[in-house]
Amino acid sequence: MHIVAKRITKWLVRLASLFVSEEKGLALERWRRGREDNWKFQRCDYVFASYGKSGRTWVRVMISRYYQLARKLPDRIIMGFDNFHKLDRRVPKIFFTHDNYLRAYLGNPGSREDFYRHRTVLLVRKPQDVAVSQFFQWKFRMRPYKKALNKYPDHEADISIYDFVMDRNQGLPRIIDYMNGWIRELENFDNILVVRYEDLRSDTEAQLARLMGFLGEDVDREAVQGAVEFATVENMRKMESQNYFWRSGSRVQARDTSDPNTYKVRKAKVGGYRDYFDDEQIAVIDGMVDERLLPAYGYTSKESSPGPMLDAGSAA
Repeated sequence: MHIVAKRITKWLVRLASLFVSEEKGLALERWRRGREDNWKFQRCDYVFASYGKSGRTWVRVMISRYYQLARKLPDRIIMGFDNFHKLDRRVPKIFFTHDNYLRAYLGNPGSREDFYRHRTVLLVRKPQDVAVSQFFQWKFRMRPYKKALNKYPDHEADISIYDFVMDRNQGLPRIIDYMNGWIRELENFDNILVVRYEDLRSDTEAQLARLMGFLGEDVDREAVQGAVEFATVENMRKMESQNYFWRSGSRVQARDTSDPNTYKVRKAKVGGYRDYFDDEQIAVIDGMVDERLLPAYGYTSKESSPGPMLDAGSAA
């Protein structure tokens, strides 16, 4: 029944958009997506929140593989909201969100208060790396309509990677605002686990085991090890080139297998943003992060390691 209602709403919004301005049409689409997100939000066991290009697909593949190994579930699919739960009721329903439509739909665009009572995983990554990955997502993978919907530069815009990273709508300023919004409200959550991408890269098995424990698992160490081995950068790129996850749509599929920039999984390099800028540009970029980002994440020179609420061995 929900699927039917979802499709009807989608087509009604598209029809209505033909008779209003582009701006109102995009607002209607954002409302529709927020409505769909809220349906999942109200029914999920866990929320998994992250800014786009923070490593969620990699983590999602590892979580999926863990359950496939631990629960003997089918291969070649990636966990969605409840597809694994339907196969095995012991697997939780997880609402994966970039948190870009739901809060506005619920009427609290400036607060995370609607999340406070939900068991929540927050995945974060060094904002400079996020911004660069966003550039490649925008340039090589994002559809024109999605760019307009989320106020990215125009589809045909001739914009340098530096100007994109400094853009107030989708560059560092927006990423920093997003991260600050979460950290300011962290103590209000009943049950939240913050996972840093960099910690996952440096000690993947330990961090995945920590995550699966938070998701209610009596952690199967062999399944953790198997999931980590399955989701190496090399294997992820190989699977993407072969469209291994075809049963889960185009989420992990290269736009052009001959062009490495079109892959969902590109470099996965910690601090890789430095490869794209000169020293003067890096100084400006790092200076913005130092000036604006709250230090508790451990991503600024003000605090070289995460604050106590983000300790890699604990959850709030």
